[in-house]
Amino acid sequence: MNRNVTSKLPDVGTTIFTVMSQLAHDTGAINLAQGFPSFEPPKALTDRISYHLVHGANQYAPMAGIPALRAAIAEKTLHLQGRIVDMDSEITVCTGATEGLFSAIQAVVHRGDEVIVIDPAYDSYEPAVTLAGGVTRHVPLLIADNGHDFCMDWQRLRDTINDKTRLIVMNFPHNPTGAILTSYDLDQLADVLRNTNCLLLSDEVYEHIVFDAEQHRSFAGHDELWERSLVIASFGKTFHATGWKLGYCIAPAALSAEFRKVHQFTTFSVSTPMQHGIADFLVSDPDFAVNLPAFYQDKRDRFCRLLDGSRFRLQPARSTFFQIVDYGDISQENDLILAKRWTHEIGVASIPLSVFAETPFTGTRLRFCFAKADATLEDAARRLCSL
Repeated sequence: MNRNVTSKLPDVGTTIFTVMSQLAHDTGAINLAQGFPSFEPPKALTDRISYHLVHGANQYAPMAGIPALRAAIAEKTLHLQGRIVDMDSEITVCTGATEGLFSAIQAVVHRGDEVIVIDPAYDSYEPAVTLAGGVTRHVPLLIADNGHDFCMDWQRLRDTINDKTRLIVMNFPHNPTGAILTSYDLDQLADVLRNTNCLLLSDEVYEHIVFDAEQHRSFAGHDELWERSLVIASFGKTFHATGWKLGYCIAPAALSAEFRKVHQFTTFSVSTPMQHGIADFLVSDPDFAVNLPAFYQDKRDRFCRLLDGSRFRLQPARSTFFQIVDYGDISQENDLILAKRWTHEIGVASIPLSVFAETPFTGTRLRFCFAKADATLEDAARRLCSL
């Protein structure tokens, strides 16, 4: 019997987040690599989940999500994006954003279709496209004149779209660069797509973590883009609970119907007591997300101040809970090699930016997660400043 298996993902190894977190664990380093907070979810939320755990909410939830949570998501979407969405036909609760992204790609991408991703691109996009039989095309962000900020290259996106382009995957607020889109950008995207049949998959998991009084602009809030969009959001990022793996997809009814055809077989339904608890919390504490930017901006500012005496060059992140630093005044070493070496030598783990891009173009840059306790950030910064 031939037991050889031909891999469906021959070029895919272990994700860099697992590699660097494992290296941090093995060496005892401070883990500023993988993007998870070091603080707990709000107690009012965990109390509601605990309540539902012991009050009968422990069987299968409806495939699309419990009605109370879908109603709360509809209210949230109306309040923040001004979009009326139908809780029955346009909202689906997912097992985290990753499942939502995977199910969306499987739902709309056919063999031979082309899918555009924006580099640096989160590493789950392309494998999902490959498994759907699609072909991934990469459009790099532009590095702004100040050498730090990143922005869309609209002309290159326009030039990359062709008759085979089925889907464009966008991720703003952007991991890892922190770039955000303006109203002008959304209008530019609408103009680029106006005479095409391209769909949009919008990864908006950091929607509530935008700084300096800037705003997140969701595709759900733009009339023309909404018609062709599947928008993915994450409760894990919002509530400091990445391990809960709970998010949702909002999309027009026809797209949601196709999404659910896949979703029902990738996961079917999501943790019932957690859905009930989050639904309760969204109603009782609607301002939690409103206050999140200030919370994380304080973390960002603290981390940047702590690096003031270092040899790193940086521009404070515009969004997310990641800070990009340029180590070019310290070394010209490859970022992946350097990230691993510094994990061993100074005991701080980071993520190299080059792994997010088909063709490395980000130079001497590393990503650090500042969603950590102040003492952890101070210890990490002290070590980094010693370089």
